Amino acid sequence: MLPVLDRSPASRVVHGGTALGPEELLARARSAARRVPPGSRVALDGGDALARLTHFLGADLAGCATLLTEPTWSERERAAVLADAAPHVLLDLDDPGALPGHHHPAPVGDPDTPFYLATTSGSSGRPKVLVRSRRSWLRSFELLDLGLGPRDRVLVPGPLSSSLFLFGALHALHAGADVHLLDRWSAQDAAAAARRATAVHLVPAMLSALLSALERDAGRRAECRLRVVVCGGARVDRELAERLAAVLPGCRLVEYYGSAEHSLIAVRRGGRLRPVVDVEVRDGELWVRSELSCDGHLDHGTVVPTSTDRGWSRVGDRAVRHADGSLEVLGRTSAVINTGARLVGAEEVESVLRGAGGVRDVLVTGTPHPRFGELVTAVVEIDPAAPPSRSGLRARARRALDPAQRPRRWLAVRELPRTPTGKPARALPAEQLRAGSLRAEAW
Repeated sequence: MLPVLDRSPASRVVHGGTALGPEELLARARSAARRVPPGSRVALDGGDALARLTHFLGADLAGCATLLTEPTWSERERAAVLADAAPHVLLDLDDPGALPGHHHPAPVGDPDTPFYLATTSGSSGRPKVLVRSRRSWLRSFELLDLGLGPRDRVLVPGPLSSSLFLFGALHALHAGADVHLLDRWSAQDAAAAARRATAVHLVPAMLSALLSALERDAGRRAECRLRVVVCGGARVDRELAERLAAVLPGCRLVEYYGSAEHSLIAVRRGGRLRPVVDVEVRDGELWVRSELSCDGHLDHGTVVPTSTDRGWSRVGDRAVRHADGSLEVLGRTSAVINTGARLVGAEEVESVLRGAGGVRDVLVTGTPHPRFGELVTAVVEIDPAAPPSRSGLRARARRALDPAQRPRRWLAVRELPRTPTGKPARALPAEQLRAGSLRAEAW
């Protein structure tokens, strides 16, 4: 048995030219478990996706809470995260070496045992180290019911240091489906893997890139077996959903909203986003009460419990609760632009512009202005093969946005800086704009 899966694995894990069956996967996890002291905090450094997954499962078998380091962290971010996590063991998976062996005759711990030291994405600042129990994700697996089984292969096309992709891999193994791991995101590699994968976990920008790859290659599009696309990390706009339906007719889109702190909060399976835990909207801000939430965060090895109001907590998301009980998430309060005494939600503007043809992705931020305080500024990642029409994009903004929401400054970039999940790293372009160091073309 592997505790976080709540059962012994019954599926294969595919990575490159390697395919591990259930017995070998379990054997590798047990071998990894012997490398760590039971009940310790473990940090996994280096290694490919397969090594990271087997060592994560092994550490969980030993009742450990595991941090997966992120290669793209700056030295400052890495030092801060490791200082907060204060791991008892730091395993370099690129240089295993010889470590003292620990014998584990049986799985250690119970559903309330911490198994994962998740980090927040860092899209708007320094990552925070969260403590998560097995139970919180086992319950999340049940609520995100994708109908997967032994005949499915789930593509996990991004680094397991991202909780979005780690969740996708463990959810698939829990369901008894095969898992196909990619070490890093590539639209072309994902399109090739989709010849055998029946489900995939993505963020909207990745889905857009995957659809572009399939649109350009009729052969790969015909061979694509995807029947379920699971999207998290940001809202899927209407145009992107329509593109998916046009490129892959019959492929089901499951969109979910959650946070690193709360795990799963709401799911959309057609229609509107529906909460799967208790939610309230107070003065425009979303509050959540959930058994899926993390147990707190680490501050130099000490667990700091999440501050709550009788079990209710928040992460700064703005939202609307509709009369039918559905939820509309408008974005983080930290992504609000104060322009001319009007408050503009950056993510609301982004969702309008992101669906335009030739726009790979967009980030909206505020840039200082002596009269208005901030100017709404759109940083557009364009598709160089089919760039969008400047006049068309501005006309789209005029049609769909209120005057205060419309960008007053437009910049074009070849590639937005991103977090490991593929989301735009919101804090970095804003800092670069203030410093005048962003490599962008006035547009």
